[in-house]
Amino acid sequence: MEFDERSNRVIGCAIEVHRHLGPGLLESTYEQCLAHELKLQGISFRLQHPLPVAYKGIHLDCGYRLDLLIEDQLIVELKSVEQVKSSHEAQLLTYLKLAGIKTGLLLNFNVCRLKDGITRFVL
Repeated sequence: MEFDERSNRVIGCAIEVHRHLGPGLLESTYEQCLAHELKLQGISFRLQHPLPVAYKGIHLDCGYRLDLLIEDQLIVELKSVEQVKSSHEAQLLTYLKLAGIKTGLLLNFNVCRLKDGITRFVL
């Protein structure tokens, strides 16, 4: 599996977080720790970035939030679940379309080895 440099850097940060914390914690814990690790690595990001829904010429604030928006070019959706479901994948794909961004990472921290919890999407 090949990733672009930006994705590789984010995955490296996520692996570092997972190495220290392991599986089994709340998604919000991983989110805060990953944000701290990104900051330490000098990677610019926005946490819980609002995502409006464009519908017939208007923008609606429906409460959607991107877990992490990396350098305005990569959406990272975090999970801490037993198993990633198709609905989780559909959520990220929809976020990519709504935001007009081509690349996304779905990271599930509730795995023994984080590499088993990484899915990359490209539109």
